[in-house]
Amino acid sequence: MRIACVGGGPAGLYFAILMKERDPHHEITVFERNPAGVTYGWGVVFWDDLLDQLQASHPPTAREISANAFRWNGQQLAVEGRAPVHLEGSGYGIGRHRLLDLLLDRARALDVEVRFEHEVKAGSILPEGDVIVACDGVGSQLRQLHPDAFGTDVRVGRNKYIWLGTTRVFDAFTFAFVPTAAGWIWCHAYGFDDRTSTFIAECSPETWSGLGFDHLREDETVALLEQLFASQLEGHALHTSVGGNGGTPWLNFRTMTNETWHHEHVVLMGDAAHTTHFTIGSGTKLALEDAIALAARLGERPLEQSLVDYELARKRALRFAQTEARFSAQWFENARRYVELDPERLFVLLRLRRSPLLPRIPPMLYLRLYEAARKVRALRTLRRWIGPRLRAIYGR
Repeated sequence: MRIACVGGGPAGLYFAILMKERDPHHEITVFERNPAGVTYGWGVVFWDDLLDQLQASHPPTAREISANAFRWNGQQLAVEGRAPVHLEGSGYGIGRHRLLDLLLDRARALDVEVRFEHEVKAGSILPEGDVIVACDGVGSQLRQLHPDAFGTDVRVGRNKYIWLGTTRVFDAFTFAFVPTAAGWIWCHAYGFDDRTSTFIAECSPETWSGLGFDHLREDETVALLEQLFASQLEGHALHTSVGGNGGTPWLNFRTMTNETWHHEHVVLMGDAAHTTHFTIGSGTKLALEDAIALAARLGERPLEQSLVDYELARKRALRFAQTEARFSAQWFENARRYVELDPERLFVLLRLRRSPLLPRIPPMLYLRLYEAARKVRALRTLRRWIGPRLRAIYGR
């Protein structure tokens, strides 16, 4: 089979690896518009469930990613002027550049051809292939070559955010809220190696313009953010680019879905097919799961049926994540509804932000209902544990 992957991100490279491992005779070419060594973003997060899936689908890659991952411990909520709150748990971060290097090395070792600085856009001649995989991101040029075929829907989020990096290593996944004269601004920060962290600043559009970000230069933006988050950064600087890709703009998150994921022999994967808000930290995970699902089905049945099976399976699997992402984004868009609470209560609601009931119930009432439900669950657990023991003692 001849396969062309348009987009050299994690999804495209991992799909190429899986297909080449399945059959070395597949002719697979990955086309990437950027030069070698250039990527966007800082670090990505994932959890043990992704490592388990990678282990099941390709153990060597799973081992390499695990060996190069940074393990962060717990979560922390910091509200300026108040004591921070901690929650146990763990997860992983890995630099996007490092992740791509690992996948690129593995793909090339399997004789996958990777062509950099090759962009497929309007007017381009499509690469040859029995199947063409569009994995070129939310703004997929390949998808836009067929604007009426996929039923693409894009919804732009309300909040402004900017994706930065810092040399302050956050050992815990940190949410920090800072009050300003223009409203609240907050960050999502996590380490992804022993020297660097991702640092995402987010705020409402009113706070963004009220602080003057709408007319500040890049260096002025960074300086103001360093001032606002001084207590979190502890003297470390913020940086706007990695891998030589230039500056980083303020963005509004684009939630994108497609009614159909394939057209003739073109199939969508990763951010070209769907996006989920960054506040649930699942973008890379879902893209790699797409790659696993497509590789598992391609070639098992006639091409059209294989693509239909892949689309149905992934849409079904994504439904829950997309719902959670929608409510998570909505929580942050309405952060001022919660942020005045004491940090312990705020952290509870932050962790429960994916609940569809939370936006419809006053925060304090929701907390009381949540605590009552926890007590009921605890009593039921106790009854399940103690019941058999009492029956053993009393014979009934």
